[in-house]
Amino acid sequence: MTKKTLTVNYIARVEGRGALDVTISPSKEIEDLKLRIYEPPRFFEAFMIGRRCDEIMELASRICGICPVAHQITALRAIENALDVNPSDQTKDLRKLMAISAHIQSNVLSMYFLSLPDLMGYESSIAMTKNHSEIVKRGLRLKKLGNDITDLIGGRAVHPVTAVIGGFTAIPTKEKLSMIRERLVDAKKDAHETVDLFTKVEKPLFERKCEHIAISDSRHYAINEGRLRSTEGLNIHETEYRDYISEKQVPYSTALHSYVKTRDAFMVGPLPRLNLNIPQMSLDAKDAAKRSGIKIPNYNPFNSHLARAIELVHDIDESIEIIDRLPLKQEKREYQSKAGFGAAITEAPRGSLYHSYILDNNGIVKKADLVPPTSHNARNIEKDIYKLVEENSDLSVEELTLKCEMLIRAYDPCISCSTH
Repeated sequence: MTKKTLTVNYIARVEGRGALDVTISPSKEIEDLKLRIYEPPRFFEAFMIGRRCDEIMELASRICGICPVAHQITALRAIENALDVNPSDQTKDLRKLMAISAHIQSNVLSMYFLSLPDLMGYESSIAMTKNHSEIVKRGLRLKKLGNDITDLIGGRAVHPVTAVIGGFTAIPTKEKLSMIRERLVDAKKDAHETVDLFTKVEKPLFERKCEHIAISDSRHYAINEGRLRSTEGLNIHETEYRDYISEKQVPYSTALHSYVKTRDAFMVGPLPRLNLNIPQMSLDAKDAAKRSGIKIPNYNPFNSHLARAIELVHDIDESIEIIDRLPLKQEKREYQSKAGFGAAITEAPRGSLYHSYILDNNGIVKKADLVPPTSHNARNIEKDIYKLVEENSDLSVEELTLKCEMLIRAYDPCISCSTH
């Protein structure tokens, strides 16, 4: 075997700008492997300093155009924790419904339009349309449903504007939510067909056991609130995050690499959520998981697609439950500025998202600390690629390069978030 060099200067069908370099020696040893995230750093933490606490959720949502809801809700929860604000049950329900809607639209985008072409042997979803127009239309229907729910609750489908400290500036009417409920009921068929699709489509056989991390709550499928847990026994409150998770800089990436102190890299995202929280899913979602035959716990990152599909069934079920119990009454929003520290961890579509802020007596931000899912995953992606390349070193450069790109897309990295 001669030396092999895998070079992807611009990884396609992911958000942001990243590259991959792998060098394999003639003796099949990996001499070099880098997931190069070269998107310029964006310094959100720095320009949040000196801003009022009631501005932070707006700034945070601008970190990303794909997951603005997750950043907004996480920022709001962290600021509210610093101010000792406890939102009403209605506010928590509306926020969760908005968070779920963001999961629907983002996960559908990842499954149907970023990764499915790989799995079905096409170069893009546009190329798929000729032979699989119904599959593409199903993806578009589900994506629009998620967008429309975000728009209804947040005032806009991207960078929503109604969520504020302690509540919302406006809430949807019962009539409009009833219309969304009807669409959710109709979407269950599409959701189950999505599970069937990602069960049947051939996925690479690969496994690397590593620590999986997600927030968790025994009462419900955690998205906006819960303790940070792992498959290796981590179980901490969000205020303890920095006692257990740290980051380091690598010279070839503008994204920091996260690791569990005293341990190593870890994975966040839909597959860790499924591994840790499947007992809290809806009955239909658990039945869908059983029907798919997925083994839990599962350590094949390519099964992240199937995990997203199973989550989609749960997301629709929980959205209907929330709509059915919402009182939809106007509520007062009151808070007092004060000094304090507030931290929050939520589950963005791509995995666990951490925000924390230190406020002074006037509610002005003195320090901000943000860690998006792709910063959590960056080092773990490299370790997965390392093993994937080791196990498939006899493949041609083209075949091996495609497999590596498929693995990266299975994580659905949001590179712009990671270089905030």
